[in-house]
Amino acid sequence: MTMSGSLLARMPAPIKLAAPLAVALLAAAACSGNSSSSSSAAAPASSAAASASSSASASSTVITTKTSSGGSFLTNSAGRAVYLFMADSMNKSTCDGACASAWPPVLATGQPTASGGVQASDLGTISRSDGTKQVTYDGHPLYYFVGDTGPGTDKGQGVDGFGAKWWLVAPSGSSITTAVTVSGSGSAPASSPASGGGGY
Repeated sequence: MTMSGSLLARMPAPIKLAAPLAVALLAAAACSGNSSSSSSAAAPASSAAASASSSASASSTVITTKTSSGGSFLTNSAGRAVYLFMADSMNKSTCDGACASAWPPVLATGQPTASGGVQASDLGTISRSDGTKQVTYDGHPLYYFVGDTGPGTDKGQGVDGFGAKWWLVAPSGSSITTAVTVSGSGSAPASSPASGGGGY
């Protein structure tokens, strides 16, 4: 220790001044090394947030089309048929309570996405009495039917329930009022042989 002190005493003045400067530069380099490691640690966190955001947008409600013997009709991204209710009016649902239990509304957390033959400009949402957002197409509130066992079934087609008929929806926005066959399973026969205008 005394040796290093005597060594320092024998150093010329410029070197004595440079020694603390070198120590300060080493300390600064060490700090910047830590900040770069913390920024690289932050990178995975920000990419995780970006991935969560993209999965949230990926989970938005997608309305697309499937083809049947009666032509194309609207479904969700999993191929589940969606219906319109002839008792509804433009951008207004009249199906609540027991009706909504049998015919669950197609809900969305954000703006629904169009796919297949669906026109993005015809997609929208309305607010239901419980505060949820229901998907609409060409002003028609959209619903599922609990009697459908999954994709490829359309047992709600032509059903008369809760005061009016339920129909599949064509990409044009009109109701499909013909009997259709989806994936080999026939639907309920319709009372009208042609596509209707949607009821409003």
